[in-house]
Amino acid sequence: LMSQGEKRDHVLLLRSRDAETDACVKISATSRSGHESLLGIRVSGDVVGELAALRGTPRTATVTTCAATLVHSIPRDSFIAFLNEHTEAWEAMCRMIADRLDWANRRRLEFTGYDIPDRLARVLLELTEQYGRATAKGYDLGVRLSHAELGKLIGASEDAIGLGLRRLRARRLVTSAYRSVTINDLDRLREFADAM
Repeated sequence: LMSQGEKRDHVLLLRSRDAETDACVKISATSRSGHESLLGIRVSGDVVGELAALRGTPRTATVTTCAATLVHSIPRDSFIAFLNEHTEAWEAMCRMIADRLDWANRRRLEFTGYDIPDRLARVLLELTEQYGRATAKGYDLGVRLSHAELGKLIGASEDAIGLGLRRLRARRLVTSAYRSVTINDLDRLREFADAM
């Protein structure tokens, strides 16, 4: 939907195509050395591309769909005019940007303070709290992520994510399958993450 470095300034509003599934996109960026990081996940109701629109700068990240998604493209001038006419919209935009900054800051702190299973547990908790759904077996993450994508979220290799999931499965905290993680016991996973 968007490419890092492109000089376009429209904003996208994400919506699901049906009531059964959420829209879902990945936000990623690549360093000059070629290392790709997954910066976040956005779902139905989220806005992407707002930084380029607000600052008038090139895109800082790439936005890629990972589920069926209906996208509304909003020209920069219309977006800014709407915000200027609706104080509550500016406040909501500021809260959203602050929440995203908090997410990024937590990831940076965890990179230096926790080992991979602990970082993995923490990001699984946050994803579940933001996007998860209760099921008969526990909590589904609400987003489908590969081991490589989970690794890019927490700065770990795909193999390390596999080992981290194995440790969480051994404690019966999660169940995992291809691009799917179910939290078996949210309270115990929270205890595990907080104990580290």
